Amino acid sequence: MRTYSIVLDPDPEDSGYNVTVPALPGCIAEGDSIEDCIVNAREAIEYHIEELVAEGREIPDEVAAPMVLQVTVDA
Repeated sequence: MRTYSIVLDPDPEDSGYNVTVPALPGCIAEGDSIEDCIVNAREAIEYHIEELVAEGREIPDEVAAPMVLQVTVDA
């Protein structure tokens, strides 16, 4: 069993969210609600790992949860 952090970014064009998995580059999902995002991310992660295994590639572990910070700039 593995645990991965997911990042939900609001989609301004479609009232849902885009989901990424920082520890698994290229693993993405989307959802209309947070609950949908969790379900869809879980499926995307499982599929992504299956593809890595099929290709004989290493399955990355998440070393530490990502940090989300904000910075303010003069623009």
